[in-house]
Amino acid sequence: MGHLDHATFGWLTPALSYAMACVGAALGLRCTVRALDATGRSRRNWLLTAASAIGTGIWTMHFVAMLGFGVTGTDIRYNVPLTILSLVVAMAVVGVGVFAVGYGRDRVRSLLIGGLTTGVGVASMHYMGMAALRLHGEVRFDPLLVGLSVMIAVVAATAALWAALNIHSPSAVAVASLVMGAAVSSMHYTGMFAVRVDVAPSTVTLPGATVMQFIFPLAVGLGSYLFITSAFVALSPTAKERAAYASAGRLTDERAVDVAPPGFRAAESARTHAG
Repeated sequence: MGHLDHATFGWLTPALSYAMACVGAALGLRCTVRALDATGRSRRNWLLTAASAIGTGIWTMHFVAMLGFGVTGTDIRYNVPLTILSLVVAMAVVGVGVFAVGYGRDRVRSLLIGGLTTGVGVASMHYMGMAALRLHGEVRFDPLLVGLSVMIAVVAATAALWAALNIHSPSAVAVASLVMGAAVSSMHYTGMFAVRVDVAPSTVTLPGATVMQFIFPLAVGLGSYLFITSAFVALSPTAKERAAYASAGRLTDERAVDVAPPGFRAAESARTHAG
């Protein structure tokens, strides 16, 4: 059996992958909170952003962690179409869970359905990403640890959606995102500890792309998307803030009319009636 190294670059990849999970979780939670305060098309758009943020954050976390994954005695390549499909699956299944919470009338039922769907989606993304591995040998999994990783994913997803429904202050969302990031990282490494590789040394060139040819550029691109979208969401006013701005604007207009000279008020009134 080949020796597995989950941190060939030391603590760099685990720390960076945890940061990506936290950023994705924080952005997803903030977008879900915005969605619950919105209606119509605005709610749908916020939920889509939340799904893409959480899905992208989880996927980026997984593959940034995989940058530090190595197996003694064999090179590693990645099947490109299957790797991209794992990203699509992550965003799609997370989207189902987020929309279940965003539009569900029964909060408890929506939370359970959304948590289960999202958790299974996270686990599916992880193991689909593992299926994209190409190496000289056979990959096996410990069923007990696989089941534990899926359970962690479901619990983490349910807790994140509960936080989106019940936590609204930025500081509380920040704490919840740190917890969510830790849960997602725990799920990943539990799943990785379930891996067993029987190496079969060979000189045949492996199919697929190396981690630096494909995974690294894509992870950097998606990480940039998360940070840019986070800045946009942070600077975008909430529904309550927009209502406050509108109310302040009306009050300013009313006060301007109140302090205007009598002739101006009469002329303004005449123009209003004439219009």
